[in-house]
Amino acid sequence: MKRGIQGHYVKVSKGGENVQAFIPAPLPPEPSIRWTPGLRSKFDQALVALGRLDTVSTLLPDTSIFLYTYVRKEAVLSSMIEGTQSSLSDLLLFELDQAPGVPLDDVREVSNYAAALNHGLKRIEDGLPVSLRLFKEVHAVLLAKGRGSSQAPGEFRSSQNWIGGTRPGNSAYVPPPASHVLECMGKLELFLHDEPESTPILLKAALAHVQFETIHPFLDGNGRLGRLLITLLLCEQKVLREPLLYLSLYFKTHRQTYYELLNNVRLTGDWEAWLDFFAEAVILTASQAVDTARQLLDVSRDDRERIGTLGRAAGSTLRVQQALLERPIATSGWIVRETGISPATVNKSLMHLERLGIVRELTARKRNRLFSYVRYIDIMNRGIEVP
Repeated sequence: MKRGIQGHYVKVSKGGENVQAFIPAPLPPEPSIRWTPGLRSKFDQALVALGRLDTVSTLLPDTSIFLYTYVRKEAVLSSMIEGTQSSLSDLLLFELDQAPGVPLDDVREVSNYAAALNHGLKRIEDGLPVSLRLFKEVHAVLLAKGRGSSQAPGEFRSSQNWIGGTRPGNSAYVPPPASHVLECMGKLELFLHDEPESTPILLKAALAHVQFETIHPFLDGNGRLGRLLITLLLCEQKVLREPLLYLSLYFKTHRQTYYELLNNVRLTGDWEAWLDFFAEAVILTASQAVDTARQLLDVSRDDRERIGTLGRAAGSTLRVQQALLERPIATSGWIVRETGISPATVNKSLMHLERLGIVRELTARKRNRLFSYVRYIDIMNRGIEVP
């Protein structure tokens, strides 16, 4: 449905040239969303897929083990969209202080993303709603170190930005002037808090993501924070007990369509086309997450059965395997600290796991060797190969 332009333009001067900056109309859209049978069916399917995904947390023996690596997979994917070249293995090595030769700025940026998500979830758990305050706090963590640290972390921008091109005059899109950012974000916050009317949570997440990206309130990190917003909203409203839905892979795979739909919303008001795309992203992504969790569960069970054939060595080896489920790339020293098992026993257990083909040594040194849980890493790496 085409409603016409969803906002208005104002003239701004930047770098000696006059350009048109876009100020979006507040949410919800007017007229309201046209729920065709097809679009309604898509959203119903998306809600069912989210329900299935939420049950994954009850299937896993220890959800935190799965979450640690899954959150970092999303961090890699979301940062890839912004052009970083860090892999999941790079990030896991970086967090172990074992990352010589990897692009430090890139991997630090990805690590910030994981920390920002965890901070946001913790603040929501403490009772802080998704709000301007939360946006600023999460943004401060997102840009705490590395390339973005000079881009006013935790503060709305005080200067004009643009998307694409080398200057506003040849850019693809010019967001609202800095003087309008607080007003635009304040109206978005009201919408998030169900003013002027209550909005179903999945629809709210879909609409709010577009509005956030349209306002582009920060100098840097808007894309990553806009994607985090979806997960934070779903967790705040208890649609998901754990942060298991991440749309970055879908957005990355369909990047051109994604940007075209966002632009079409602004220029023509075709929210329905965006909502159809968003619902499809939720359906496929949630289904993939369920499959991934089940595959990891199968790997864990299969490996536990194989370890069970080791006789007296099985007990300590199972504890080492459990630690590697939490950190699928780890040093022998980290495993010793995590399990409380003696270094000699840990090394013997790792030898058993190597012989069974469960782990592979990544180093060739005598002390504090580095190991990878092979099948676990292979499953988590799907879709995030560095080009």
